[in-house]
Amino acid sequence: MMQYGKPHSVWLSLGTNMAQREEHLRNAVKALDEYDGIRIRKESDWFDTEPWGLVDQPAFLNMAVEIETELNPLELLNAVKSIERMLGRGPGTHWGPRVIDIDIVLYEDRILETPELTVPHKQFRKRAFVLEPLAQIAGDIIDPVTHATIAELAARPEAAGKVRRIAPSQHIGTD
Repeated sequence: MMQYGKPHSVWLSLGTNMAQREEHLRNAVKALDEYDGIRIRKESDWFDTEPWGLVDQPAFLNMAVEIETELNPLELLNAVKSIERMLGRGPGTHWGPRVIDIDIVLYEDRILETPELTVPHKQFRKRAFVLEPLAQIAGDIIDPVTHATIAELAARPEAAGKVRRIAPSQHIGTD
């Protein structure tokens, strides 16, 4: 049996732009919630979003989740990458189409920079597709770098990209 520390609140961004986008998000949330040491606490609605970085590709479906985990940040990164692979993600073009993408956006108020992981996520303040869903479930949470709330960051003009709420998620986790 794995030994864990105290539970931590973490916010993740999930996205997909390949066929059956809704199914990919449902499968990712379910896999996260079933992973030993991770529990879904909140889920945002689903948002249809334009591609970011590499724009010549299908639109994405994005959401955010708040999890409670006893895993440390690098253990969580390994868990997330394992789930992505299990759901069919393989090597691909940087910022290109993907079955599922799960990013660690915030890990409580920690600031961490390692070769494998940067928390808070380096680009999240510029991405409306991360900020809009995140603001829905964690608008009052403070970014430990800028000391702005997620809602304030989402309202800034540098939060680029068209985002349109299309549906409530199929809530898998518990509140």
